[in-house]
Amino acid sequence: MLPEREHIIRALFDQYIEMYAGRDDSLTKCFSENFSGFAGGGDVLVKDRAEWIKVTRKDFSQVPGRINIEMLDLSLQDIADDVVITTAFFHIHLPLADAILSQETARLVLVFRREADEWKIVSSTISIPYRLVQDGEVYPLRSLYARNRELEAMVEERTRELEASNAKLETISNTDALTNVANRRSFDHTLAQEWNRAIRSASSLALIMLDVDHFKHFNDHYGHVAGDACLKALAQALVRAERRAGKLVARYGGEEFIVLMPQTTEAEALATARHIQKEIWSIALPHAETEPGIVTVSLGVASLVPTLNLAPDSLLCQADAAMYRAKHLGRNQVQSAAD
Repeated sequence: MLPEREHIIRALFDQYIEMYAGRDDSLTKCFSENFSGFAGGGDVLVKDRAEWIKVTRKDFSQVPGRINIEMLDLSLQDIADDVVITTAFFHIHLPLADAILSQETARLVLVFRREADEWKIVSSTISIPYRLVQDGEVYPLRSLYARNRELEAMVEERTRELEASNAKLETISNTDALTNVANRRSFDHTLAQEWNRAIRSASSLALIMLDVDHFKHFNDHYGHVAGDACLKALAQALVRAERRAGKLVARYGGEEFIVLMPQTTEAEALATARHIQKEIWSIALPHAETEPGIVTVSLGVASLVPTLNLAPDSLLCQADAAMYRAKHLGRNQVQSAAD
């Protein structure tokens, strides 16, 4: 193809694309009286210039804002001195939320013919591989809007499902699988949070640490299945005994449990520990290896006002020391770090 002819054909195509993308009504003056073509998703051959002008203006009124045509490939054909053809492949980006049409490759075939020293469009066929348009449409906008609503609903549903799954996973990751109370990971995280909150408010933070007395003997005598059932029962007793908002009951490890209580003084924590002890006595789980003949626990209580100079472990160490003192003094009792 001669360079000057290629330049003419490319100029004709670029002029058409600019007017079409800009929704320029002067494009209608470029159609030949002997025009024919297919429009968009339609399946009707238009053979009348006036009818094609109606189609074009319907197109422009349906999508009045400028559209973006992303060219992928362009073929130029010099058929005769007075006839040229362009075949373009491109993506159409409409000025609306469109996650479907913009990803489909459209094809446009334009036939230009020189008539009385003017190049006219004698045929235009654009194919949009989506679906047939509905009555009164050039682009399948009603289908696109409906599909967008479906996609939005699907995204919302998937988002809710994901949030629910994440919440469930978060609960699982923070829950002791055996006893269904908080686990050590959850306790460590909550202790850090409450410690910082207590520093800001200059309030006290209390901790009760308890350990099942002679639990190894219990397992040896009754078996590990019974041991698991014992731990479950004790965990529920702790939950029943301490129901205040903000508190946390956690399995610290093995047969050790912890109750974390914000804004709680040593005296209040001691009273809670004694209430827990009575609750455990009341369920009266048999334990032949203890003097009372039932499962008992040793409890250590600590309370302090956190400061920047102290670490959260200091509260743990105090409660742990008090608990081991309770064991050393004969078990089945409550000891305070202040004693």
